[in-house]
Amino acid sequence: MAIKPTIFKFSINVSDLDRNYYDTLNLTVAQHPSETLERMMVRVLVFCIEAQEGLAFTKGLSVPDEPDIWCRSLDDQLQLWIDVGEPAVDRIKKASRIAKSVKVFSFNNKSDSWWRIEGHKFNELSVQVFQLPWSRVQTMATLVDRTTELSITITESTAYLTSSNGDCEITWSPLSSS
Repeated sequence: MAIKPTIFKFSINVSDLDRNYYDTLNLTVAQHPSETLERMMVRVLVFCIEAQEGLAFTKGLSVPDEPDIWCRSLDDQLQLWIDVGEPAVDRIKKASRIAKSVKVFSFNNKSDSWWRIEGHKFNELSVQVFQLPWSRVQTMATLVDRTTELSITITESTAYLTSSNGDCEITWSPLSSS
C-alpha cells in the first residue's frame, strides 16, 4: 500500500513591496512522502515570491515531467516553470524549450557543490537560478504546523516570515540570470 502525502493548510498574508503585490493566499499543500518539510516550505515560499494570476502547484515529485510550480496562460501556454532543489541540466534545458521563463531555487546543504559542478552548463541556458541558505531554510521549516497562518513581507530578495511559532528572515541570491 502506498504512503499517502501529508496535507498542510496555509493562510498567508503576502506583502511584496517590490512588485506592489498584496494578497491573502489560502493554500492546501501536499507534502510527498519522500519530501522533507524544508523542501515543502521552500515550495511555499517560492510560490509567495512568484505569486501571480494562474500560478499553481503541480503534482511535483509524483510526476517527473512537471515542475514544482508553474504558471499557465488562459490559452494554456506554459509561461513559467519553477523547480526547487538541484535539477539536472537536461531537465532545465527541456523546460527552457517549452516555457517562456524558467527559474530554479536551490536550497540544501549540497547546493554549493551542485552549482560548482553544473553551474557553467546552466549559464548557457535561458534560466534564472537562485540559492537560499540552508540554515535559514531549516529555521523556516520550524514555523509550520499542519494548519499555519503566515505573514510574509518581501523586499529586495529578502522575505520576512512570521507565524505563531516564531519568525524568520530568508534571503535568496542569484547564481545565474539570463
